Amino acid sequence: MANKRSSGGSNGRSGQAGGRRPAPQAAETLFGEASLRKLLQRVERGELAVEDALERLRDFPFEETECATIDHHRTLRKGFCEVIYCAGKTPQQVAAIAEKLAQKSPRLLGTRATLEHYAAAHARVESLRYDETARVIWMDQDPEPKHAGVVVIAAGTSDLPVAEEAAITLEVMGHKPVRIRDVGVAGLQRLLKHLPTLLKARVVIAVAGMEGAMPSVIAGLVPAPVIAVPTSVGYGASFGGLAALLAMLSSCASGLAVVNIDNGFGAGYMAAMINAQCVSGAAKTGSAGMTPQALDAAEELEGGE
Repeated sequence: MANKRSSGGSNGRSGQAGGRRPAPQAAETLFGEASLRKLLQRVERGELAVEDALERLRDFPFEETECATIDHHRTLRKGFCEVIYCAGKTPQQVAAIAEKLAQKSPRLLGTRATLEHYAAAHARVESLRYDETARVIWMDQDPEPKHAGVVVIAAGTSDLPVAEEAAITLEVMGHKPVRIRDVGVAGLQRLLKHLPTLLKARVVIAVAGMEGAMPSVIAGLVPAPVIAVPTSVGYGASFGGLAALLAMLSSCASGLAVVNIDNGFGAGYMAAMINAQCVSGAAKTGSAGMTPQALDAAEELEGGE
């Protein structure tokens, strides 16, 4: 399955027709902790009037629109802005929400998006991109370097839409995942080839449909936490992913957590939080409780597989 990504003006499906508004500026996360600290320091030094600061904070902690109440405070609480779940929303609603988020944050993510969602949103936010495989729209203008340490592994090619949703979620949240594809248990030698890479990871996302066995195999081999993602791939008795979900929940391997069926976003978000804690701990302590061997492995993973 091809992984098709669209960016502004790259093809005829990028929503260029009619009435495009100027792209909102998103150079700084106004409601992030660092930016709020800078704002208050400017007021303290007399560089910014109290009235001007109040105007900048007028939409804090949320902003009401005709179709949504946007949680701008979430960046401060969680370290990442509110994510748009596009399914069930009209293209116009997604576009309106995306425009408001892009005005306050350099990063934006929308899941379960169609090309129609993307076209409408891209008309208002020119820097928005779209991945057809993952069905994700996103914007990433954060200049901070990405953190390695996460591996996203898909059992089959049919699992790639869910795996890519997880991987792009990680990228937009500031991480640099290693992708491994089509190494399910029907050909176990394919998985074992990548064992050195898996052993270097701080966290692994394992995506599988059918009988959902691969995450248990990985969790039995690696010291890192494994986030299992059951997919709806499979024939009748798979029950739309229920068989894989129950198999993963029933795993005898320790250190295995399970998210909902096809929830690549949830797995990517959780992995991003785990990896961010590891990176933060390493920066504060120099080790984060990791052995020298584990630190060397994490550094090696920075260069990819």
